[in-house]
Amino acid sequence: MVLGAFGVACGSGDDEGKQPFGTTKPLPQLESAALTTEVTLELLHPVSTTFELDPRDVAHMNQMLAEGYGETTLGPGRPVTSFTLDDSTPPAPGAGAKLITRFVHLADTQLADDESPARVVRFDTAGPTSGAFRPQEGHQCRILNAAVRTINAVHRSTPLDFVVLGGDNADNAQENELDWFLGVLGGDPQVECDSGADDDPVRGANNDPKDPFIPEGLLPPWYWVTGNHDVLVQGNFPIYGREQDALGDWAANGTRDWSKPGGPMTLEDVIPDPKRALMDHGLMLDRLAAAGVLGIDSATIAYGKAYYTFDIPGTPVRFIVMDTAAPTGSADGVILTEDVVDFLLPALDAAKAANKWVVLTSHHGTRNITDGGGFGGAAQATAITVDEWTDLVGAYDNVLMHLAGHTHVHRTTRIEPAGATATPYWELETSALADYPHQVRLIEITDQDNGFVSIRAIAVDFATDDDPIAADGRRRGITDFTSGWSKDGAGDLGHVNVELWVKKPN
Repeated sequence: MVLGAFGVACGSGDDEGKQPFGTTKPLPQLESAALTTEVTLELLHPVSTTFELDPRDVAHMNQMLAEGYGETTLGPGRPVTSFTLDDSTPPAPGAGAKLITRFVHLADTQLADDESPARVVRFDTAGPTSGAFRPQEGHQCRILNAAVRTINAVHRSTPLDFVVLGGDNADNAQENELDWFLGVLGGDPQVECDSGADDDPVRGANNDPKDPFIPEGLLPPWYWVTGNHDVLVQGNFPIYGREQDALGDWAANGTRDWSKPGGPMTLEDVIPDPKRALMDHGLMLDRLAAAGVLGIDSATIAYGKAYYTFDIPGTPVRFIVMDTAAPTGSADGVILTEDVVDFLLPALDAAKAANKWVVLTSHHGTRNITDGGGFGGAAQATAITVDEWTDLVGAYDNVLMHLAGHTHVHRTTRIEPAGATATPYWELETSALADYPHQVRLIEITDQDNGFVSIRAIAVDFATDDDPIAADGRRRGITDFTSGWSKDGAGDLGHVNVELWVKKPN
């Protein structure tokens, strides 16, 4: 198994010699996948503090790649840190300890049409707007496929029950972005993550990120979670009145031009593409349902947002999926009183009555729940507060944890509601596939046969065997970090691989 990165040379934008669609060979299946408890990728270049080199500049990017900004070496595995809600020592497992479920959390792929005129590349900085451009975003389809191949290898080793997404699956609420995402996870005959002109940065087939390829497709079933980037322009702005931002022919705020070597930023005219049409919640749900995505049925469509539940057969575990993306704008999460009354309270009560152990999952975690009045949004009068949210969850002692993404950082938080009789619970955030360290999480829930349930969460790096394009994408993503232009999503060492203990619900 290969965890390292290989280079892909920049070539001519000439389409001559491009292999016809339909002739690419699939990649071989991975024989194995290493967990970060076994082996890790260690950076060979320190993180710059000068910001002298700009990842948007092709010459700068090539210089950084040549100087090893994206290089890694294999290092030892990371430890697993145990946490209990009362800081006590975890008890020894009982003789009948039993694995209840095993699944993967795949968060924040942010698969982008990096040639869309709705991009805002010129606003990229080393500060809060660092996500406006990612040098690896053109490679993201291949990175996602590499993650799929890795998840499948984990599944072949010990079967997974499912994969649950973490939201921000697309980056700019565009139809083509969602279609590419569904094509990669669904194992379409071929996927070509290219819009506008048919670009071929490196002459020939299957040797650059704009070439068509055959995705492997996820072997385990998978469930959708909506993030703000899935339904908002740039993850912040309502789509209404901005339709031409994506469908037009002028990149007012900067996009990429893959007709030129390296795909440099352009502020000029682009070739329009109707497949870049923007989607609101309704259009997105319709497309998901048409693709047969689990959990997105007629009832979910009628509700208007991806609020639904699913059980893991043969286990006491029930997932309650929440849609915290606000159609009114803002990157923050919003939970409305009407969603609490119409969906969450009935779902929590039903789970309690059925003796189910609950895992709540949404794109936004507690730290990002607001009234929606942040940048690009409008405050919602019926939005609940953070305290109201935690008190609501804390009233149910059968909630094992809240699983979230959005922050792009591995993090474990003990949530302690204010109510005297409320039950503390865990919140687990997974870093982004889109940004360093480009990981997913393998999660195992075990009945320890000692009065406790454990939640073991292990970070997993995607493997790049036989796929130099995905490897080059990761090297560029690491360079975005070591250049100082993006955040460290690895989080504290003690929050990467964790085992969380919860008293077994009655």
